[in-house]
Amino acid sequence: MMREFKITNQYGIHARPAALFVKAASRFDAEVSVEKDGMVVSGKSIMGLMTLEAGRGSVLRVTADGADCEEALDHLEDLVVVRKFDED
Repeated sequence: MMREFKITNQYGIHARPAALFVKAASRFDAEVSVEKDGMVVSGKSIMGLMTLEAGRGSVLRVTADGADCEEALDHLEDLVVVRKFDED
């Protein structure tokens, strides 16, 4: 299952948002991957997420695979799109 999330918080994905994303993704058994511009990283890796250099306006393709994949994507979408990593 895949969804696209647009990054709208002011500074994009830096250390704090990456840590929040990993913490949220790690709550689920589903495998989570994040793609930007053809580069794919684990959604459970802070360093991986930071290497994407996802600034404001970037679109991430987030894929989850496993029994709780829909719940994982719902939770991550809330964090990224609705709550904007609690930064704004």
